[in-house]
Amino acid sequence: MALIVQKFGGTSVGTVERIEQVAEKVKKFRDGGDDIVVVVSAMSGETNRLIDLAKQISDQPVPRELDVMVSTGEQVTIALLAMALIKRGVPAVSYTGNQVRILTDSAHTKARILQIDSQRIQRDIKAGRVVVVAGFQGVDEKGNITTLGRGGSDTTGVALAAALKADECQIYTDVDGVYTTDPRVVAKAQRLDKITFEEMLEMASLGSKVLQIRAVEFAGKYSVPLRVLHSFQEGPGTLITLDEEESMEQPIISGIAFNRDEAKLTIRGVPDTPGVAFKILGPISAANVEVDMIVQNVAHDNTTDFTFTVHRNDYNNALQVLQSIANEMGAREVIGDTDIAKVSIVGVGMRSHAGVASRMFEALAKENINIQMISTSEIKVSVVIEEKYLELAVRALHTAFELDAPTAGNTAE
Repeated sequence: MALIVQKFGGTSVGTVERIEQVAEKVKKFRDGGDDIVVVVSAMSGETNRLIDLAKQISDQPVPRELDVMVSTGEQVTIALLAMALIKRGVPAVSYTGNQVRILTDSAHTKARILQIDSQRIQRDIKAGRVVVVAGFQGVDEKGNITTLGRGGSDTTGVALAAALKADECQIYTDVDGVYTTDPRVVAKAQRLDKITFEEMLEMASLGSKVLQIRAVEFAGKYSVPLRVLHSFQEGPGTLITLDEEESMEQPIISGIAFNRDEAKLTIRGVPDTPGVAFKILGPISAANVEVDMIVQNVAHDNTTDFTFTVHRNDYNNALQVLQSIANEMGAREVIGDTDIAKVSIVGVGMRSHAGVASRMFEALAKENINIQMISTSEIKVSVVIEEKYLELAVRALHTAFELDAPTAGNTAE
């Protein structure tokens, strides 16, 4: 018998029919002898509908009241799922975040979990009940309802699994696991049986949308085994774990991530003096713009060119700030480019293999793809290229690092 926390997202509970299907799945696990805690999101589209209602009243709704409103979406789902389970003869009870007492800070619309009182849930589990908990929400010390922001239900699931010391946290979604890259770009992409927290964190931060970064961080911090599974298809999914198994079969690279939402800015001819990076990036940060990759080149005339990337949505804001900085510093010019993309190779196997970056560069060179910027870490290499070459680059790298699924009749014996 295992204790499993199962999380189902909005598309998995998007209709009453789908909620009935989820109830059937939960019942199968329960009938198999497992103790189950279920975390659910609001029905697909419901949170957006509630936010739209709020914006009909005010363009900038008061965050406290917005949290009160949007948290009702999950309340509907937990009640419906509990009803569906009880109809099937499975004892079940539903709880809001407040009823469990998922204690958060007071940062409305983006709160962080501080503590979970698991006693109530543990009593219900001992009594043989399936506990259905509203994801995405909690309560602060003053009793105010809070919501956790994007990816909040994943975070709730992982946090509950940590608090209950669950054997596994299962994240059910519309894909059957984590792939070596997006199968829509590379037809030969393969589902990974296992990936480390470290690799998954890099993949998520670099553009993979399977899991939210906060949930992966939480799982890694508290060593909660995570498994990504398809809501309505049977299969083993992908296990995300701390283990880095040493094996002759371990691939150097586990996956290729990419992000189209990149923009590049360059300020040229800035005096090369101490503190120049802060003079440029300080105001950018103050404008609430996150900077990703950075390159600085010093010229022979004691000036420097400073290039960095931002999210494409922040490009116009960052460009205005940079032009103001250029005027103050007497820079030669400011140029920008929104037709770029970032491609990254990720794998813990890079730690024990030399020449990975050069192999990446060689694969891109063979396709005549020019590299504009490079960034590395212990388990990743990222490059910025022209966006029009993105899919070609991903396919070339997928093949170069032997990640392509074997074709029929060409499998190893």
